[in-house]
Amino acid sequence: EGGRGRTPRQPVDSPLYPLLEAAAEHYRQALKSHPQRKYAVDYLKGRGLTGEIARDFGLGFAPPGWDNLLKQLGGDVLQQKAMIDAGLLIENAENGRRYDRFRDRIMFPIRDSRGRVIAFGGRVLGDDKPKYLNSPETPVFHKGQELYGLFEARKHNRDLDEIMVVEGYMDVIALAQQGLRNAVATLGTATSEEHLKRLFRIVPSVLFCFDGDAAGRNAAWRALESTLPSL
Repeated sequence: EGGRGRTPRQPVDSPLYPLLEAAAEHYRQALKSHPQRKYAVDYLKGRGLTGEIARDFGLGFAPPGWDNLLKQLGGDVLQQKAMIDAGLLIENAENGRRYDRFRDRIMFPIRDSRGRVIAFGGRVLGDDKPKYLNSPETPVFHKGQELYGLFEARKHNRDLDEIMVVEGYMDVIALAQQGLRNAVATLGTATSEEHLKRLFRIVPSVLFCFDGDAAGRNAAWRALESTLPSL
């Protein structure tokens, strides 16, 4: 972690990268073949998404249950410790019990500029709270710096001239489904100066497109305030 006023640096290499990629593959396979995948598939189809878009964004499914990923990847104590460090498992402080962080959720892998999976967002399918759950801060994931969909947007078009900043994962994917492949979303944080510096290094124009409710208007105003120092 960086000190005050310093941006935390993402490690060039880390054992967490292959672990997170393995988790992403586990979730992708569950969306294809898990006995309870129907709820996830129906939700995505209900939002108008095709299999092609789901594939492009690597969407997956974390089935119900406390230990699906733990059983799949947590072969020994050291591996389980790494899974905790990666934000994939939670350890109960009182009894030491370890369990999957993401359960019964549509899974959205979050990728860095190199395309490596660094974190996840999960959208609940049942009545659990919160509706959207993000990975915690980890050695490879600093949410104030990352933008969901930026890797996918640049992969689709290396010569972007404008990027849209929207509110959430599904907004990014729904726009991509309609052919607008230049949208990104912040990860549960307000749009920061760090985000804007990064975007203006890539494109000359940034368009904010938030909901028209009070929360969306407030987010737009905060985004404007963050943008001014970059102009």
